[in-house]
Amino acid sequence: MEILNSLQKHAAILADFYARNSKRFTPWQPRVSADHHSEDSWRCRLLERERDFQEGRAAHFIGLEDNRVVGSCSLTNIVYSPGFYCYMGYCVDADHEGKGMMTQIVRHAIDYAFNNLRLNRISANYMPRNTRSARLLQKLGFEKEGYARRYLHINGRWEDHILTALLNSKYTDEE
Repeated sequence: MEILNSLQKHAAILADFYARNSKRFTPWQPRVSADHHSEDSWRCRLLERERDFQEGRAAHFIGLEDNRVVGSCSLTNIVYSPGFYCYMGYCVDADHEGKGMMTQIVRHAIDYAFNNLRLNRISANYMPRNTRSARLLQKLGFEKEGYARRYLHINGRWEDHILTALLNSKYTDEE
């Protein structure tokens, strides 16, 4: 029964987070159906996320304040030997932008990726006009590795992206 209560609670607070920030996130995310962030939809996605976590394919993190989601960070497409890498995505509530919350959540996810999952690298990509994302990644030590034209279909159009990565300093070229 506790798992069901937790699932209901998390579905509700995630649905609320995305509803509050829907217009704000639109320029940065793929188009989704009108019910994509309903509680029912989130319940289904949370079950999928739990399965992905148990099978080592993804890990998702949320930042909470007063029982409301203020930010989210996901490590997805986790690949182990021989690459040991993942992709990272994140978003922050409009009311918490510029207050350091996203930095805290992403730092926690990086620590988890490098120390718990023992990954070698994290890739995080952003659209050139997303200066806040560029600053966050630079502050956290991500280095630019390239520029991908028409990389992702975002909000109904193909968007270029700047490719960045952070390497785990615990590994050396000999390992």
